[in-house]
Amino acid sequence: MAQKGPNDTIPVGSMVIGNDTLPHIWIRDMFVTAKAPRWLVKERRRWQREQDQYSRLRYNVYLTYPYAVAASYILKDVDSMLHTLQSKDAKKLFKERKEQELNRRFKHELENFSIEQGQILVKLIARQTGKPCYQIVKELKGGFNAGIWQAVALLFNNNLRNTYDAEGDDAMIESIVLEIESTGHFELKK
Repeated sequence: MAQKGPNDTIPVGSMVIGNDTLPHIWIRDMFVTAKAPRWLVKERRRWQREQDQYSRLRYNVYLTYPYAVAASYILKDVDSMLHTLQSKDAKKLFKERKEQELNRRFKHELENFSIEQGQILVKLIARQTGKPCYQIVKELKGGFNAGIWQAVALLFNNNLRNTYDAEGDDAMIESIVLEIESTGHFELKK
């Protein structure tokens, strides 16, 4: 008689040989043909292409999400600090120092992002802050600088005016972000 463990859930036939109990399962006959039908090959390729696109998107979201969270915290900190400063000169000096600090910390890493990762980062920053990147740059650096950065972004097939639509175009990104947030496993490289 076979021993049963607490996790045995699939009953199968068995054969006892000596002191050993071996599972005994009938496997259906399999016929090998020369080629799969053309429609099946196309369907498999389409499915594989979609899987590859999703895997690439998931990787890029996992890579860029910590930067979007950091941007959100930094922006809240900058906004609160700017509200406490009274003079224009003090605000300007604070912005310049903060920009230098952020360049030292993030510039090298962000320069190595691909175009697709940059597009995702712009969307995730819009998600985390509730404002498009163009509006953030305009508030902190002025309309002229925002226009310049928008032109640069357009050269790289990006748009700083992009908003985040969690239930529309960005639903797949949103599902990946919710996955990240549910596990809580993300951090910035130092």
